[in-house]
This record gives sequence, structure tokens and C-alpha cells, in this order.
Amino acid sequence: MNMLDFLFFIEVTLSGLMAGVMYSLVALGFVLIFKASGIFNFAQGVMALFAALTLVGLMEKFGFPIWLAIIGTIAVMIALAWLIERVMLRQLVNQEPIILFMATIGLAYVLEGMGDILWGSDVKVLDLGIPQGAWEWLYDKGVYIEKLEMFAAGTAAIMVAFLAVFFQKTRIGRALRAVADDHQAALSVGISLHTIWVIVWSVAGIVALVAGIMWGSKSGVQFSLSLIALKALPVLILGGFTSVPGAIIGGMIIGVGEKLAEVYVGPFVGGAIENWFAYMLALAFLLFRPQGLFGEKIIERV
Repeated sequence: MNMLDFLFFIEVTLSGLMAGVMYSLVALGFVLIFKASGIFNFAQGVMALFAALTLVGLMEKFGFPIWLAIIGTIAVMIALAWLIERVMLRQLVNQEPIILFMATIGLAYVLEGMGDILWGSDVKVLDLGIPQGAWEWLYDKGVYIEKLEMFAAGTAAIMVAFLAVFFQKTRIGRALRAVADDHQAALSVGISLHTIWVIVWSVAGIVALVAGIMWGSKSGVQFSLSLIALKALPVLILGGFTSVPGAIIGGMIIGVGEKLAEVYVGPFVGGAIENWFAYMLALAFLLFRPQGLFGEKIIERV
């Protein structure tokens, strides 16, 4: 391998890592809600879309400055979490997981419709001053990496560190895990199920806002943004549905794997490997390690 080939390999690998971090930002929202409530939130991708639409709408229609629009969007996502708990979750306590899952599918369609009605369906440009273009230091050495992707990687690292401490070291974090293990047992020791659900959906909404900002800055705020949730599913399967670090590592494995497969294997099989590589890898994990790399192995006693 000559130097040019080596530099190209490094560029593809780094590009895959950065793409994986973007997937992981969406997967984090899934992990938060599943870890704390046992609900697989199919609406997480639409939440990222709705948060990004709200942010752009506050700036364009109401003239909010960036900092005020971000605060306003956070307030909207917290209010949305309260509404979800009040209208949907409170009615479904102790229901079967499939019922809760179907409820989140309905929620996804409601949020998508609300976003269309409130902010319109046209593609919106999201410019928050996040650095764009190539990172000059690497570009001078022959490797092209987007500044936006580096910014997303740094943001994801900060969020993972914060969430890990939040779940492991705080009283609220321990309460979240208790609720996920057993609703009735948590209620019996004085943990408010309703409060916990509002908190976790609020945090997931803020994570969705960050994901929406990153993806919206990269490709514009458009309704196809909600489809990134589909790419987060293999990430969850690899990393484990209950692991915050697993969401990041799973995303990087998917990102690097699909880029390398597309570049080095794609020419031999007609290309387009990037579209299905993640799902084939997830299928292999389901066959041999269904709990994922960092997920908790489920042991049922009879």
C-alpha cells in the first residue's frame, strides 16, 4: 500500500467514524427512553425532525436570535414530554410492550403532521454558525474531513459523558433504572412514575434537538430527516438497547463498516453496499449476540 492509498484509507475510516457519530446521536434518544422506561420509542427520529423544524421556525417566523431559539425549542420539547406523559403514557402503565411500541408509532405520525402544519413542508436551511467545510489541518495532509462532523463528534462525546454520570451517579438516574426494572416495585418505594417519564422524555427530546441540529446543518431540515431513525436501529442492535456508550461505539462500527465496505467491496458486487450493510451486520448480531456488545443479557427464570 503506497502513501496515497494509505491516506485514502485513513480518509474513508475517519469519514465513517464521523458518520457513525451522527447515527449515534439519534440512537442515544432510543437508549435513554428504553433504558428508563422499557419503551422502544419509534418516534425518536420524528422528534429530531420536530425539534429542528421548531428551531428553524422560531428563527425564521418570529425572528428569535440563535440562543433564544435554542432555549425556546428546549422548552417546547419539555412541554411535549409532559403532554406525552399526560395524554399517552399515563393511560398505558403496565401494558404490554407491543402496545407501548404501537403508541409511539402513532406519536410519530402525530408529530410529523404537527410539524407540517406549524412550520410547513419545504426544505429549510439551518445555519447556527457551526463550522463548515474541510478541516484545514488534515486537508493539508491529504485527508478530507468535514468540520461539522468533527463538531458533532465532540458534542456526542460530551453528551455521553454527561449521560453516563447522570444515570450512574445521580438519584434521578437510579430512579430511572428502577422504573425500567419494575414499575410496580418503583411505585411501592415512593418513586413517581409520571415524574420520571417526563424527565426521561425531556432529556430524550433535548438529545433529539442536538441530533436534529447536526443533521439539519449537514443536509437541511426536511421531512426525510425522520428516516435517520431507521439507520439508528442497527446501531442499537450492535451496541445494546440499554447502553449509552454502546450507542456511540455501535454507531462508529456501523459508520466505518459501511464506508469501507462500499469503497473496497462495492465495486465487486455492483455497489450500493452502504444501503444495506448495517442491516446485514445487525442480523448477524441478532443470530449470535442478540443483546449487543454492551447490552444486558436477559435471563428468565422459570
